[in-house]
Amino acid sequence: MIDLAKYGDHAALVGRILYASMFLLFGYGKITAFAGTTSYMGSLGLPAPSLFTLLAIIIEIGGGLLMLVGYETRLIALGLAIYVLVSAFIGHFQLSDFNQFQHFMKNMAIVGGSLAFGASGAGAYSFDARRSPQARSLA
Repeated sequence: MIDLAKYGDHAALVGRILYASMFLLFGYGKITAFAGTTSYMGSLGLPAPSLFTLLAIIIEIGGGLLMLVGYETRLIALGLAIYVLVSAFIGHFQLSDFNQFQHFMKNMAIVGGSLAFGASGAGAYSFDARRSPQARSLA
């Protein structure tokens, strides 16, 4: 039988890289298409769509970078779970439209991944693991 537990830290690293890459790419896309993103935010009925676009960029780039390096992973993962959950209900809750339903369910899967990182942490290859053992037990 293969001992999968011995690969847990490697899996956490690869998972964080893939998870973070999504936030970094989507955040970068919002930067490069700021006007279009702002217009979309406005079409959703959000007040101050430029402010919400800027907030989304900060959360996605900041959260993506912090997850990438594994810093305060449990807290950041919980924050990103909340962000993605709220985003799903604001931007993809037209469940009768199959495309929007797929985006909604993608967001729910991301929330699930966020909760898994929140429960398991970043693994050995992270800034969290380099902190003192006392600090790690609190994280």
